Formats: sequence, C-alpha cells, structure tokens
Amino acid sequence: MSRDSARETDDRDAMEIYLAPTPFIDSDSPAVRLFAASTIGAVATDREKAIRLFYAVRDEIRYDPYALSFAPEALKASAVLAKRVGFCVPKAILLAAAARAVGVPSRLGFADVRNHLATARLRALMGTDVFAFHGFTELHLEGAWVKATPTFNRSLCERFNVPPLDFDGRRDALFHAFDAAGNRHMEYLRYHGHYADLPLEKMVCAFREHYSVLAARLDAVSRGEEDAQADVFARSGDFEKEASEGDAEASGRGAEPPGDDAKHD
Repeated sequence: MSRDSARETDDRDAMEIYLAPTPFIDSDSPAVRLFAASTIGAVATDREKAIRLFYAVRDEIRYDPYALSFAPEALKASAVLAKRVGFCVPKAILLAAAARAVGVPSRLGFADVRNHLATARLRALMGTDVFAFHGFTELHLEGAWVKATPTFNRSLCERFNVPPLDFDGRRDALFHAFDAAGNRHMEYLRYHGHYADLPLEKMVCAFREHYSVLAARLDAVSRGEEDAQADVFARSGDFEKEASEGDAEASGRGAEPPGDDAKHD
C-alpha cells in the first residue's frame, strides 16, 4: 500500500466515529432516517444535504430554553424530533443525527456564551446572562469542519429583531454579535471542544456550576424528590410568546465568536 493510500484509509477510519450512531445521536432511528431522507430530497452533494438539514432543524424544531430536561431519553435525537421543541443542545444533537443518517460526518461543539438578548423572565430565572455549555453542530464538508448553529427558529428571530442565521456549508454559522438594531446579541466566552456524542455528565456539571436553580433541581432529582423526566422549567413561561410581547432586554457591545485562538478548556 502506498503512503497516500494509507493516509486515505486513516482519514476514512478517523471519520467513522463521526458517522456511527451513538446513545444520543441515534442516527439509526427510523424516525431520524425518514426525517433526513425526506428533507434532503434528491440533492446529491454532502454540502447540499447539510444546508437542507440545517434549515429544517432550525425552523421546524421550535427553540425553547424552558424545555430543559436532564433525562437521557429526552435528549436523544429521535425524542427531540418527536417533541418538535428543544433548547440549543437537543437541536444540535438532531442536526448531527440527521447528517449522519445521510452519510455526512458530524460532531457536537460546546461553548459558554453571554446572551445579551433574552426575556426578563428567563434572565431572572437563570440569574445570569451567561449560557453555559451552549451546543452547536460541526459538519465535515468538502474536507473541512464547519460549525452550524440551528438554535433559533426564524419566527423567534423576527420577534427579537435578530437576523436568523444562514448556512452555506462553507462558512461557520455562529451567533451574531449584534442584533438588527446594533445592540449586543451574543458574545462567545469559552470553547469547550468537540465530541462524537453528548458529554452529558460534563453538561450537567457545567449547569450545576453556573445556575443555582438547576443545582437545586439536580439535588432534588438525586434525592428522589422530583421526576428526572420532567422539564426543569415546564411551568416557567413560553419563550416565544414572551418575545412576541416585547419582554426582552439588550445592552452594550458585542464580541466575535470563537476562532482557533479562542479560549479553550
């Protein structure tokens, strides 16, 4: 075997981990496979597939930070697809699973972000404007990893006066630093690396560290006082309705998303 052939074999082997189904990225689920196949239609290239999948997850799965659950079953891609609502991590998981289902290598990326545009209710509930362990998807397209954030659906963006993120399969699609009015929107603080599957324990530890309300919830679940399957903020509000009513806050200046020189763990 030539050196070039050996290198190509190694490259294919390295991609296998990002194509295989996992406990959370259950790309072998019939529902996920059907969703992915019906979304891509007759397009042939991985880039075209990724673009169609991005927009489907972005807009067909409603973003709601109140739909937060620590139950492993609720974080599976197939469960997110069935519920049609989720926060950033489940939506990233679904995009990763749909991509793998049609042969596009994918993985999950995580970062801490400062959210300068949120409803007053959510800001008060979280006790901070830092969103720990924000999740996005990385897709391997045309020989490179490209970041894609399918978090905010178009209708939510319109309510917040923020342009929805577009994705062309070549450039990273990460949160805008500013909203349409020039106010700060998102500031990336720390990049936590990428993973072939959801590192649930790391995510839970990060949430416990940053959010006292979630720490109390986790402790109650561990003592058997609350149902682990229930959404943490099930009775706390309707995020898109709050945004529609103008219950939002914004302040200050923004910052660029993390590149290769961003702060890492």
